[in-house]
Amino acid sequence: MSTLSKRLSVAAMLSLAAIAFSAPVSAQTSKLIIESGDSAQSRQNAAMDKEQWNDTRNLRQKVNKRAEKEWDKEDVAFDSRDRCQQSANVNAYWEPNTLRCLDRRTGRTVAP
Repeated sequence: MSTLSKRLSVAAMLSLAAIAFSAPVSAQTSKLIIESGDSAQSRQNAAMDKEQWNDTRNLRQKVNKRAEKEWDKEDVAFDSRDRCQQSANVNAYWEPNTLRCLDRRTGRTVAP
């Protein structure tokens, strides 16, 4: 048992000595790359972005026109409802489902 403990203690001392006397190894890995941003890759990306933007332009215009048309429709309906409710015709009433001013007796459209 004593030889085993001697061997372990010698091994422990050698490993500690190796760790203590070994120099830390490190390398400088940081590198600064300065690029003007005008590379072939960035020009290609810019061209692709512009092409995609132009391709979706028609779709964006359609969406904007539709939104404007819907807003105009709501605006006209709001004005029509006000005219219908302020009408002197007592048989006129506003139908919210069809957005029209109707006659109570006939159900036909009334011009307030």
